Amino acid sequence: MSEERIAALHRRLAKESLDGFITFMEQDFLYLSGFSGDAGALVIGRDDALLLTDSRYIETAEVEVRGARTAKHGVPLWHDVAQAVREMGGERWGFDATAVSYDAYRQLEEQGVPLVPTKGIVLAQRMVKDDEEVAKLRRACAIAADALEEAIDRIRPGMTEREAALWLEMRMREMGAEGPAFPFIVASGPRGSLPHGAAGERAFATGDMVTFDVGCRYFGYHSDITRTVALGTPQAELQRAYEVVRAAQQAGIAAVKPGAAASDVDAAARDVIARAGYGEYFGHGTGHGVGLEIHEWPQISSRSDDILEAGMVLTVEPGIYLPGVGGVRIEDTVLVTDEGAQVLTVSPKALRML
Repeated sequence: MSEERIAALHRRLAKESLDGFITFMEQDFLYLSGFSGDAGALVIGRDDALLLTDSRYIETAEVEVRGARTAKHGVPLWHDVAQAVREMGGERWGFDATAVSYDAYRQLEEQGVPLVPTKGIVLAQRMVKDDEEVAKLRRACAIAADALEEAIDRIRPGMTEREAALWLEMRMREMGAEGPAFPFIVASGPRGSLPHGAAGERAFATGDMVTFDVGCRYFGYHSDITRTVALGTPQAELQRAYEVVRAAQQAGIAAVKPGAAASDVDAAARDVIARAGYGEYFGHGTGHGVGLEIHEWPQISSRSDDILEAGMVLTVEPGIYLPGVGGVRIEDTVLVTDEGAQVLTVSPKALRML
């Protein structure tokens, strides 16, 4: 599989008139070569590829890497990267300008590497998942959804947001996850108006709406799911907001299909919320791609130029956030199929009053 992905990258490089590509991103290491380490560089020329890493990871690289040679680099790394570029040849070597520090750029430039800034060459390739990637994403989604259901069954007034988040992380690990996909959002009561309200010390109280935004990593691949539940009977305004968000999410998922504009998916969800009078309380994009990173392409927003293709995996996550009152978000990780959309994070979405 690594050989096929590198071959596909070569075709992308040829379209950009590039002789090679250098990446320092651990996600690219895993995607293009199978290497699970997070240090080094992957240097890909027209006819050769070299994974450079340090003494901590070289034995791991020798076992894991496919489609590229491996070598232990010296100090500093830039000398060996530059030597590899000279040996592979070429006058135009691409790098991702959004992922390389100025210091790394300067060091390579001083070594005479003929650098050409690019944006998202590998990330664009990673947007469409193959069967192996989809299988890992399915498992990551199943772990997150199942663990969240167990957590919802356990929560009680008096439990803190942080306690719930810790239990969820441990349960996901017990179920086979490598770890959390991101710091969990557990926002209860009035804190629910914080779209990214990290789990804190607030204790759940009767009448609270509680938003859980969680996910896990499985063999490098991420999942993302959000459910909002109630402890007892919440305010009527929040019950209404919940039903609006649920309808918006359904509309967004229904708009997911090959050939659809990502901005149209955003519009489908956003229009439902706006028509209900809550437009000003939904300020973020409707979703994002998911894969080796928790946020990657495509972008599901009004400003996105992305067009959906079968094999893409993305979230649909509209919300309503009422300052001083609370909030509601419902999110699923969704696979774009030839027929439309398949939800990977299977979990009830009717409002639950526990």
